[in-house]
Amino acid sequence: MILDGNQPDALQQAAAALGRGELLGLPTETVYGLAADADNDAAVAQIFAVKGRPSNHPLIVHVADIDTVTRYAREVPLFAQQLMETFWPGPLTLILPRLPQAAKASTGGQDSVGLRCPSHPVAHALLLACQQLAAPVWGVAAPSANQFGRVSPTTAAHVAAEFGDALLVLDGGACEVGIESTIVDCTRGVPVLLRPGAISRDDIEQTCGMRPLSREDMPDHTPRASGTLLAHYAPSAKVRLMPAKQIQTALEVLGPDAANIAIYSRQRMHTSARGVLLQRMPDEPNAAAQELFAALRAFDDAKVKLIWVELPPESADWEGVRDRLERAAAA
Repeated sequence: MILDGNQPDALQQAAAALGRGELLGLPTETVYGLAADADNDAAVAQIFAVKGRPSNHPLIVHVADIDTVTRYAREVPLFAQQLMETFWPGPLTLILPRLPQAAKASTGGQDSVGLRCPSHPVAHALLLACQQLAAPVWGVAAPSANQFGRVSPTTAAHVAAEFGDALLVLDGGACEVGIESTIVDCTRGVPVLLRPGAISRDDIEQTCGMRPLSREDMPDHTPRASGTLLAHYAPSAKVRLMPAKQIQTALEVLGPDAANIAIYSRQRMHTSARGVLLQRMPDEPNAAAQELFAALRAFDDAKVKLIWVELPPESADWEGVRDRLERAAAA
């Protein structure tokens, strides 16, 4: 069932559902999440079961404000505090040392926890409403609301199509960012970028004065984190990344017989084949990120077998889009 997330009654209904240990489709500025009370082990177990997600693959816990972090983290380094103060609410997840009894089922058995304060007004209003329950819900675990490894949802309709009408979904419109949050590990004395997103390496360095390392720079004791498996974010169709010139050459070789192929590129492609679906990728990285998952879902809806995508630029501002496409292509 889809409810208008801007209506106070809908927010109260959704908060009450979380308080009862039920699941909820939740809009955030990044993607829609499949939400549950982060401290209710039985509720969190439902997330893993419904998604088909490995139980050791941790979830991100969403909180209403910086003050709530102290309910989950036993330590907050100075650089992490600086990142929170600058980018929260927003699309940034910080991995912090976990308090022993906090969100145990949400963290995949690790002694760290991923925390984020979403900026979407519906998500923020819901988190505040959860704090007002007779038995308050202080944190909401919410991975993307899709089957594990598949394309993330960016509209309420995507969530309903994934899980059916039995799931309560708050509709907050199309997601503004469109790809999952940047994840920074803050457990090892320096920031380590585990997953790129809308907040870039440059943004992080300018804020805390420390250039984030890559996980390859510090391979030992790297926490497991959401969305960091080699193959992820994959549509049913096979994704292949290619330079624009290679895509155009392949179309010319196939000629009018090309079929069941979608092309997603910044460069304009030309083909006489009626069985090829052409779609322009935005030239601006934030716009490309915002529509990426919706485009992949639309290609699946069109029943194509192959999706050929022009390689994104190597620049830092395209890192999040490139990361999602590389993982989709690896599936």
